[in-house]
Amino acid sequence: MRWMWIDAVTEYEPDKRLVAVKNVSLAEEHLHDHFPATETHAALPLMPNSLIIEGMAQTAGILVGSVNRFREKVVLAKITRATIDADVVPGKTIRYDAHLDRIDEAGAATAGTVEMLDHATGAWSRIGAVDLVFSHIDNNMAGLEFPEHNFVFSDNFRTILRSAGMDSLCD
Repeated sequence: MRWMWIDAVTEYEPDKRLVAVKNVSLAEEHLHDHFPATETHAALPLMPNSLIIEGMAQTAGILVGSVNRFREKVVLAKITRATIDADVVPGKTIRYDAHLDRIDEAGAATAGTVEMLDHATGAWSRIGAVDLVFSHIDNNMAGLEFPEHNFVFSDNFRTILRSAGMDSLCD
């Protein structure tokens, strides 16, 4: 993954659930374009909902890939539901909670919730839900070879796994 939309894995229940967090910072360049100041309005930096969904896809993709120790290439095949009900601004922390609904040779289905931390109270509140379908691309594209360098899980991905104590999955 060239762009990481999660910062850390905070909980992991093998073959069941994975939780990750993202700290949204004004240092992230994409926030300056979404939405810049105009003559009539002050800047309103927001994390785009598409990137929030991508954060869930990365979280759920790690969960799906971990079932078979990342021996299969896992790609997002379909977003079956995505609702984001609040704006996420710099200084906020979001949490992705992904659950494995189904997995087989062809792929997997996940259900997830997105929460935002109120730093003043320490309470998390649900701001959305994202349900996804993943494909095990090597099993679904029979006869085609996919070079390793096209695989989305890079050294950045392995660093996140190692920092979460999931080293054994990186081998």
